Amino acid sequence: MPIVKHKEINPITFNQVKLNDSFWLPRLETQKKTTLPFALHKTEHAVANLKRCANFLKGIPDEKPFTHRFVSSDLYKVMEGAAFLLMLNRDAELEAQIDEIIDIIAGAQQDDGYLYVNHITDTFNVDEMGTKPYSFVIHSHELYNVGHLYEGAVAYYQATGKNAWLKVAEKSAQHVYKVFVEGDPNYNDGKPVNQAPGHQEIELGLCKLYMVTGNKVYLELAKHFLEIRGVTFIPDGDGVNAPDYAQQHVALTDQDSAVGHAVRAAYMYASMAEVDMLQDRHDYTNALNKIWHNLVDMKMHITGGLGAIHGIEGFGDDFDLPNKEAYNETCAAIANVFFNYRMFLLHRDASYFDVAEVSLLNNSLAGVNMEGDKFFYVNPLEADGQRLFNHGNAGRSHWFDCACCPSNIARLMPQVSGYMYATSEDEIFSLLYAGSDVSLDLANGKVSLKQETEYPFEGKVKFDLDMDEDSEFTFKLRIPSWARDNFLPGALYKYISKPNENWTVKINGAAVQCTLDRGFASIRRTWSKGDVVELDLPMPIMSSVCDTRVDANVGRIALTRGPLVLAAEEVDNEGAVQRFFLEKEVGNFEQETIQEGNLAGMPILTVPCKEIGKGESSMKLIPYFAWNNRGNCSMNVWFPNIESLAQKSLDSMQFSSEHYGEITATHTANCDTIEALRDGRRPQSASDRSLPKWSSMGQEGQDQEIEFNFSGTQKIESVGVYWAEMDSIAAPESWTMEYKKEGQWLPFERYVTDFFGTDLNMYVVVHPAAALHCEGIKLKIKAQAGKALGLLDLDLMND
Repeated sequence: MPIVKHKEINPITFNQVKLNDSFWLPRLETQKKTTLPFALHKTEHAVANLKRCANFLKGIPDEKPFTHRFVSSDLYKVMEGAAFLLMLNRDAELEAQIDEIIDIIAGAQQDDGYLYVNHITDTFNVDEMGTKPYSFVIHSHELYNVGHLYEGAVAYYQATGKNAWLKVAEKSAQHVYKVFVEGDPNYNDGKPVNQAPGHQEIELGLCKLYMVTGNKVYLELAKHFLEIRGVTFIPDGDGVNAPDYAQQHVALTDQDSAVGHAVRAAYMYASMAEVDMLQDRHDYTNALNKIWHNLVDMKMHITGGLGAIHGIEGFGDDFDLPNKEAYNETCAAIANVFFNYRMFLLHRDASYFDVAEVSLLNNSLAGVNMEGDKFFYVNPLEADGQRLFNHGNAGRSHWFDCACCPSNIARLMPQVSGYMYATSEDEIFSLLYAGSDVSLDLANGKVSLKQETEYPFEGKVKFDLDMDEDSEFTFKLRIPSWARDNFLPGALYKYISKPNENWTVKINGAAVQCTLDRGFASIRRTWSKGDVVELDLPMPIMSSVCDTRVDANVGRIALTRGPLVLAAEEVDNEGAVQRFFLEKEVGNFEQETIQEGNLAGMPILTVPCKEIGKGESSMKLIPYFAWNNRGNCSMNVWFPNIESLAQKSLDSMQFSSEHYGEITATHTANCDTIEALRDGRRPQSASDRSLPKWSSMGQEGQDQEIEFNFSGTQKIESVGVYWAEMDSIAAPESWTMEYKKEGQWLPFERYVTDFFGTDLNMYVVVHPAAALHCEGIKLKIKAQAGKALGLLDLDLMND
């Protein structure tokens, strides 16, 4: 348990709540059996890199580590998830595996506390990491990595009582304090670096270190990074170097809207709320309130997704919320949960938890498949089944070169039960409903609660209370926004018709009138052993419209039931779901349960609608979080309200190659064609012989160039290449890109987390580092010795 607690309200941590429900418990079992072992396997290369670093420090001959800024952070997050699972169920084999990794991490840390593989071993990339430690904090991720290390170390200490990893974390944090606040003669010429991290996260880790150790230095350092942000250093550039990309444009107290990279922003907002709580101050409250309203009034998708815009993985202008082109990174949704949960703790207002719940149950939960081994990085609200939206895929992926999202899922899922309750001296807050058992300490004694519910699929919740003697306290039941006003707080989404406020509360079978206090049905009385509280939140299908300033949703309706956004998917509807439209609200609906496959047990709802060319029809809906579990196919959330708009959506699914311009290559094999790169046909594997391809066979071992010369200037969103491997064709040794501007070919600067990769059996997608308008692009490809080059497809996304 933490040494330092929040004042006035106490979060009930996940390990104090025993789940016994049919919704979350199976997911925890999947997490233990599949997701965690899979994620540990996928991060083995990060362990190997740390081991090479440790050998370097010890003078043991070994190969040098590969160069990567943040691969260690993925490992730390997975280990944090392992710690949470160990708190729920000790596993000697898993514990021994984590102990072994911790020994390797400790060995990779310098004596002074510095821990960053590539600078320690002189394998750094100057453009990404700077010439020496902490010389390029804006993009090096040095502080981001150790922030996740701190969170993992705290969780493991709480789970096992072992402090070896905690010692590594404290040694690191004290080192960072010295370098950034006091000055260390071995860094930055002895002057304090006095610059905030480019990627926020360390602030949350420092808060956790403070809570578990009581060492105020860690809280002071977290506050220091917040205080100097946008004050001591303001970038001067575009794209990822823009002042607002990492929220460094002005001081935090002067910020009033969500800008820049969404994950960085939401981590920062969460830490601002946390620091205010821990210091019992309101330094950031005014700014946070303005930012929160900017989100819920102008910049958040109905699924709770944040950061709609590709290219910067972040926020666009107010009301810029596309559907098919939406980004909505899984990490951003998870960070949105963190932020809004802390805002609830700060304000004790259910509105914030309403947002956290929607983000958790929709955008966040969509981030992992039902089997627990395939993931979303990007979460659109419409899909055609072919368009690449998910970093090289038209659907889920087993992993990513930038693996922050699957590793974040690995640590989020075991924590979910920690969002279910909070207490003060004489209050119990019931937040997230789920079948569970918990024992809570109040000023008047201990209260045990047994909760039974099928939430979020049904809205009936039952609590059985147990205590040694009668006790007076207030039981506060969250009445979500979706059951009272609108699906989400804020002005962005509105129900077409208001719900009947017929939610009810019963005590021992008798209905009671409850005072609604900041979104909670508040019941104060003297409670007795055996009391039963029943909450009924009716769940009709509700129709929402969007603020008309969101162009993408004009003339469209979204359907929700309870806290879940609903989606139509092609696999249930015998064709592209863009053919459906809704001229009116959905009234009656039929509910069944999927009987087979990986969605067995999932509710499926049939609703009346209209269909292009047919008139009256019906469509089937599933929860948004469950889509793309049965293959890549069309999906939609926002349904047109007229046939012409539905026809426009259907027509937009047709592939067009006009924007590719004129394509030329230095060499094309006689048996192949350059036109394969723009025929819109998607390969199934690198050796797919059913499709035409471009190759350089006949010039094995020779480098090649492919040019796309446009008929005019285009804005490039991304380029995805699908390498071939068959016969004498192999993936390239390396490749780069150029773009044409005013007739000149210039280097293509890729987005900060993208790679000119050579992976097979997927699209390797790169985005420009900043908005790019150009007259053409060129691929410059270096062949392996004795091998030809080949491409099965090239996906060119333009605006």
